Amino acid sequence: RNIPLNCIATVGQVGNVDHENVNLGKAGHRRHMGWRPAVRGSVMNPCDHPHGGGEGKCPVGRPGPVTPWGKPAMGYKTRKNHNRSDKFIVKRAKD
Repeated sequence: RNIPLNCIATVGQVGNVDHENVNLGKAGHRRHMGWRPAVRGSVMNPCDHPHGGGEGKCPVGRPGPVTPWGKPAMGYKTRKNHNRSDKFIVKRAKD
C-alpha cells in the first residue's frame, strides 16, 4: 500500500502499556471519571429504545439489533461504496 508523502508517523512502542489492565474496583470510581451507567436497550421503555418494552426478558422483536435511533447495529457496514482506495494499493493481499 502506498502512503502519501505528507503523512506523519511515529516509530516505537506506545507508552502506558498497562492502561487497559487497570481495575477501577467499583462503579463510583468510574462515575468520578465522568462516566454514566451503560443501560441496555432491552430494559428501557419502548419510547426510549427500539429494543424496549415487552413482558420480562423479551427478544429484540426485529430482524436484528438496532441503535437507539433505529439504524442497524452489529455488522452493518458504514463505509460508502464510492470511497476509492485503489490508487494506494500496490498489490492485492491474496497474491
